Amino acid sequence: MSYPNKFEGIAVLDHKDWKNPKKVTYDPKPFYDNDVDIKIEACGVCGSDIHCANGNWGDVKKPLVVGHEIIGRIVKLGSKCNSGLKIGDRVGVGAQVFSCLECNRCKNDNEPYCKGFVTTYGQNYPDGYNSKGGYANYVRVHEHFIVPIPENIPTHLAAPLMCGGLTVFSPLIRNGCGPGKKVGIMGIGGIGHMGVIFAKALGAEVYAISRSFSKKNDAMKLGADHFIATKEEPDWAEKYYDTLDFIVICAGSFTDIDFTNLPKIMKVGGAIRSISIPDESQKLTLKPFGLVGVSIGNSHLGSIKELKQLLQLVSDKNLKIWVETVPISEKGVQEVFDRMDKGDVRYRFTLTDFDKEFGN
Repeated sequence: MSYPNKFEGIAVLDHKDWKNPKKVTYDPKPFYDNDVDIKIEACGVCGSDIHCANGNWGDVKKPLVVGHEIIGRIVKLGSKCNSGLKIGDRVGVGAQVFSCLECNRCKNDNEPYCKGFVTTYGQNYPDGYNSKGGYANYVRVHEHFIVPIPENIPTHLAAPLMCGGLTVFSPLIRNGCGPGKKVGIMGIGGIGHMGVIFAKALGAEVYAISRSFSKKNDAMKLGADHFIATKEEPDWAEKYYDTLDFIVICAGSFTDIDFTNLPKIMKVGGAIRSISIPDESQKLTLKPFGLVGVSIGNSHLGSIKELKQLLQLVSDKNLKIWVETVPISEKGVQEVFDRMDKGDVRYRFTLTDFDKEFGN
């Protein structure tokens, strides 16, 4: 293979056979003046990867190289790059690789809400190229969507911050998470466990919310001050009535969430924000009275500005998320796909050893 003419990645070739990915070679997108090439060293495994790989979010163009929690080193800079990035810098890329950068939303640090939004994999750029993600040896990205990684954050811990961490951090800071606030994190999994860590680090009183008590010990170790088990505490809505200022829903499904009682534990003026995008067949059912005094909405990815704020917080407070590492290969990706499908992870995966799989 001659860099940068061809890239290599571990790809899904058929949604029906998604747990048997194959190593493929493919053309990178055209290199433009503000583009940067990154040699990938690690990539986190996000729930979105599973939804896209197995077809839950619809048919995605193949070969499908997923992965949008990318950490690597810059190896090439476009002629008009002016963001201060340098060859050799350790940098990260999250779930967005392009937007118009000209609209009101982009100019106000809301790039994820731009109508020109392009995801890191499986979506077409304006020139028609279908984006390819981080289960690969290289990725080519516009400089705006690349962030430097602080030296004291280990690569395998930095990767999950790029999407999962940012996705829960954004609604926390946009809704005033901090001292004096009582904040609930609902769903103590890959993203939710990071939500507990970040909410506590921001100074809030944290309520971990789950269906059962099975994750209580973990939640308390992560920094939660309280634990609510909605399936095992029949009186939870009365016990915590008028308590919380804000809740982030991090559960992967809405099926078991009691939206009749959940608003009851909110203070008047409180907000419930979901970062969950479940199987597209699911529907959200609410009774009108459940909205009285409470706002309910959905949050998208965070902005590049928020990602830099998150990395600074993690660096300054030396925060440690819970991550398992797996060497990347066809077998390694198959393993993480299978274990993610079973919920067998505490609480994030990062794929590593890219040099061993793809060479130097």
